[in-house]
Amino acid sequence: MQRGFLSSGLFAASLLSSAILVAPERADAASFDCARARTASESAICGNRALEDRDVKMATLYSVVRQFQGGMGALGAMRDRQSEWLGERELCGANVACIRRSYDVRIAELERGVTAAAGR
Repeated sequence: MQRGFLSSGLFAASLLSSAILVAPERADAASFDCARARTASESAICGNRALEDRDVKMATLYSVVRQFQGGMGALGAMRDRQSEWLGERELCGANVACIRRSYDVRIAELERGVTAAAGR
């Protein structure tokens, strides 16, 4: 049993390590082009380093979890949830505290997805 836990832990570490490879080149960049920020929340993210960091972490986790989804139904559900979450984030407008909480919730969801993928 301990061996399975260890191998799952190593698998999760491997997943997160591979996530570094898909992260944007600049450490201070959001996952989207800030020059094209269209909404109040996107502008707030681009103007706040902590939010940019959360955005990159969320996008990286999303990319990793997507790679390990089984079938088109699961992938479609994941895309739907991401779109739903983006809509929820937009409701925050430029409220930094609200955007931060929104990212924290989504990051926790995606981290659970990485853990679930590691358990397979």
